[in-house]
Amino acid sequence: MRRIILSLFIAAAGAAFAQQPVKIGVVAPFSGSAADYGKQIEAGMKAWLKIHGDTVNGRKIEILVRDTTGPNPEIAKRLAQELVTRDNVDFLAGFGFTPEALAAAPIATEAKKPMIVMNAASSVVTTRSPYIARFSMTLPQVSAPMATWAARNGIKKVYTLVADYAPGIDSETAFKAAFTAAGGTVVDSVRVPLRNPDFAPFVQRIKDAHPEAVFMFVPSGEQGVAFMKAVEERGLQKEGIRIIATGDLTDDNVLPSMGDPVLGVITTHHYSAAHGSPENQAFVAAFRQVSSFARPNFMGVAGFDGMAAIAEVVKKLGNNIDGDKAMEVLKGIRMMSPRGPISIDPATRDIVQTVYVRRVEKVKGELYNVEFDKFPDVKDPGK
Repeated sequence: MRRIILSLFIAAAGAAFAQQPVKIGVVAPFSGSAADYGKQIEAGMKAWLKIHGDTVNGRKIEILVRDTTGPNPEIAKRLAQELVTRDNVDFLAGFGFTPEALAAAPIATEAKKPMIVMNAASSVVTTRSPYIARFSMTLPQVSAPMATWAARNGIKKVYTLVADYAPGIDSETAFKAAFTAAGGTVVDSVRVPLRNPDFAPFVQRIKDAHPEAVFMFVPSGEQGVAFMKAVEERGLQKEGIRIIATGDLTDDNVLPSMGDPVLGVITTHHYSAAHGSPENQAFVAAFRQVSSFARPNFMGVAGFDGMAAIAEVVKKLGNNIDGDKAMEVLKGIRMMSPRGPISIDPATRDIVQTVYVRRVEKVKGELYNVEFDKFPDVKDPGK
């Protein structure tokens, strides 16, 4: 009888342990001017759960949201530390800005916790911890194809304008290298402050130089709106100066509010809400059900894919989510995303994906990034 009781106790304890939730600590801005970064990421994760359910391998998924109010690396580091030591999370995730990801990287290394980056786009991010895997993009990954496309399509002289921080410098460097290698000329460059830049004097300087195009990168959101307002006020496009950029400029989340001046802008990026695949149609529908956003952007799809990758780790490792074993699963992952096929480069733990060339057009009266060309299987040229 004692043996039976002991066996039943062990079985019950094992079942209880199997039902322990998988805790994912999401560190990102959820308030302030960049609040949509975190909200898009969280909504993307919830969209995956909406489609696939909130239990994986018998374990319920629990998302713990922490607000950096960012960009704020000091707060990001503290929150990551608290999630690891106090909340005992299985995964760290999110990270809207490169400085925040870099600040949290040592925490992931020390704790041996997988850190799923869902936005921070500077090339250096994955080099800062062996426990980082990125499911978003890098700026060189989308900037170099823009340079190649521009050179192939008759653009020979370009002025560059980027935000003065690591992703902006990465994008400028990658664009210049690819564009000059293709025979183009960068007539001049300017870096604008990351916080609250006044674009008017910079845009006037570009107009006076009269290049064939201006290549630009600023963080997605209100800065893109402000830049295009300055472009319209200074009449750059009327002067024949084309606007080419990374997809941050025409972020799907803010594009509907940018108005007709953005029509015809050419960008390169890895996701558009208008992407015409069944996977994307299902994602967009689920995303709308779990959020107040009209459409997902590239951060939303990174949240979706990052959640899918976490689920794959849980499927393979069950209750034993060891950091090193989790990274081995992540290094070999291949998935069909709403953006198209993606994989993780085992050598860099960075994403490999299609980069699309898009033009802003009206589709049924609404502004969308319509894909018309692509560069398949692009790795980060910054590594």
